[in-house]
Amino acid sequence: MVFLYLKFALQNFIDDREYRNLSIQSIKSYQGTLEEFNNYCNQQEVANTKDITPQLIKSYLLHCRHKRKNAPTSLNHKLHNLKIFFNYLQEELELNNPAKKIKYMKTNVRIDVYTDKQISQMLAYYRKLKQIEKGFYAVRDYTIILTLLGTGVRLGELINLKWDNADFINRTITVYGKKRQDSSLPLADKLTTELSAYKSYCEQYFKHLPIYMFTSNKNKPLSTNAIKCIFKRLKKIMGFQVNCHRFRHTFAHRYLMAGGDVFSLQRMLRHSSLSTTQRYVALWGTALKEQNDKFNPLNDIDF
Repeated sequence: MVFLYLKFALQNFIDDREYRNLSIQSIKSYQGTLEEFNNYCNQQEVANTKDITPQLIKSYLLHCRHKRKNAPTSLNHKLHNLKIFFNYLQEELELNNPAKKIKYMKTNVRIDVYTDKQISQMLAYYRKLKQIEKGFYAVRDYTIILTLLGTGVRLGELINLKWDNADFINRTITVYGKKRQDSSLPLADKLTTELSAYKSYCEQYFKHLPIYMFTSNKNKPLSTNAIKCIFKRLKKIMGFQVNCHRFRHTFAHRYLMAGGDVFSLQRMLRHSSLSTTQRYVALWGTALKEQNDKFNPLNDIDF
């Protein structure tokens, strides 16, 4: 029988993830869940992995639901992290996996997108700031919103964008994706123009072109937390939710509503599975039907 101190097992797992060269965001996600789970186990006077049962894991998730007010999506994310952790212990030490048969919670599938009015409100706010004060922040944040709306990039991809990634001649931008792969995305004419103007502004503001596209006023790369703080402030002003996921969903929604096909959208969003992209089709099927009725090739054929 193997007895492994839970705290040590958690650190061994994190060391293994670092050895596998996972992204910083992924490692932080595992650490957050596992440290919280370890604290809960300590409160229940459970210190060894052999004493962890499916009931204890469910109890922890219910604790997060009622005490921490976690939504089902957050709880499923934590359960996913725990499943990966116990899979690791099962493979390394041949321990029983107490999380294996625990099912994920049902969630209400809803994807919110920005309306024309909301987009106009956000952009108008920054245009007014440009004329009054905080010019650098206004220009930068204005361009961040346009970039998110025009490309559908993720938060991690946004902060890693460098000026070398932008090709204004061929109108493409290279993003460093979730799976640590470079992907080339097309730039719309309007976004190309806006990014070109922003580039000139940065050159004048810093007296040289920064390496990263979006930085602080001290020319330091923005962190994911910095972007979240920007959107948190904007949320208070606008009165509605502001985050990268919603910009990404809006990009997908507009793309499909304009007649784009799901296969091209999958490549634009860099989804590894088509089923992930098809969630949008399932949610917006009625609107897609209207598009099909309007633009179907048979409309112009006599037979």
